[in-house]
Amino acid sequence: MVRRILTYPDPVLQRRACEVNGVSEEVKRLAEDMKETMYENKGIGLAAPQVGEDIRLITVDTSGSENKSEFLVLINPVIEESLGGTEQEEACLSLPGFKCKVRRADRITVRGRDLEGEERRMQAHGLLAVCLQHEIDHLEGVVLLDRVSNLKRSLYEKKVRKWRQEQ
Repeated sequence: MVRRILTYPDPVLQRRACEVNGVSEEVKRLAEDMKETMYENKGIGLAAPQVGEDIRLITVDTSGSENKSEFLVLINPVIEESLGGTEQEEACLSLPGFKCKVRRADRITVRGRDLEGEERRMQAHGLLAVCLQHEIDHLEGVVLLDRVSNLKRSLYEKKVRKWRQEQ
């Protein structure tokens, strides 16, 4: 089921998500819904808080919504190691119309659990590393706007207020 994506400044996006204790059928259904929602919205990553669920679950597929060949689910993901640096333009499904360059680690090691409850540890670089960091930020209550200048943030917030007045 495709879910509605929450947009900034929804309070769920701005708080730390809760740990997942065990992989229930409900968690598996949520992961499937997030997969469908991510692909439907042409995203390459989605965090549970973006669909209103306050838990530490992310879905990622850097091959995109056309290929759908690199789908990954991580429960309670943690970045264990970060190396190097890269700056890439990022966008976010929860920030319509907003793009900016963000500096992040180029290589990371991430640990989490899969949908079978098995621990996974993986190394990622390039776009996958950036995407994982972006989605894990969401689990910490950090949105892309928290990583830009005050000027860029205030300009976007002004747009959001205008959009809300027009509705």
